[in-house]
Amino acid sequence: MMNENSNEPSVRRIVLPSGRSIEVIRFAETENPAAGLHVCAECESDLVQPLAWGQVTADHWELELHCPNCGHVREGVFDQDDVAALEERLDEGVEAILRDLQRLTHANMSEQIDRFAAALHDDLILPEDF
Repeated sequence: MMNENSNEPSVRRIVLPSGRSIEVIRFAETENPAAGLHVCAECESDLVQPLAWGQVTADHWELELHCPNCGHVREGVFDQDDVAALEERLDEGVEAILRDLQRLTHANMSEQIDRFAAALHDDLILPEDF
């Protein structure tokens, strides 16, 4: 938790889905802007995701949001702009996961190709293997 009266920044290390880690430096804010729906009210994790949703009116949605980091669940009715911003963040997360999956798949296939090529070179592949 950051002290609002302090001029000292807080440093937080975050491990990304790709396995890389980054340090986020936060400075005290003079205002307390409303965080997006993707940010947990308890632990400030930006991994909040919807568990259930339903349209209340043409421009309002009822959401049940869950933080996988601390387990906090909150429910509420939110306007279309907030829900659209959450949806955009979720889409960005899906894109990051797909990029990581593609890199992992490529790395695994490269390793398998190298092992197969080495086995061919060492005459370890027989007709019975097919």
